[in-house]
Amino acid sequence: MKSRRLTRASRQSTTIAGNLMLAPMVMAMRLPMMASEAQSGGLLRGESLAAVTEKTNAMAEGMVAAQMSFFHSAMQFWPEVLSGRTPSVLNGVAAQRSVAAALGPASKRVRANFRRLATKS
Repeated sequence: MKSRRLTRASRQSTTIAGNLMLAPMVMAMRLPMMASEAQSGGLLRGESLAAVTEKTNAMAEGMVAAQMSFFHSAMQFWPEVLSGRTPSVLNGVAAQRSVAAALGPASKRVRANFRRLATKS
């Protein structure tokens, strides 16, 4: 059971890291579109507006996901102690889960943007 959880966590971390490694490529694909929008002047619109709003939304979702993950770990404290296991809050597992939960929304958005922008090229 424990090795299955470690494998799933490792796979999840690898997926998140792989998706976030696409961020420089997404930025490079967005720059020409944003430059043409900047030349026309005016307010943020199109790709520029999407870039800003999706980052703020991903950050808000990540913060909520991290807090919910820590809350879940805190709620599991006494059941873990009473079952003879080391509480996840004390051994670092809660922090690992929280970081993965916080990076999840940004990871998904980067992957989606890469797919969308790759078809435009």
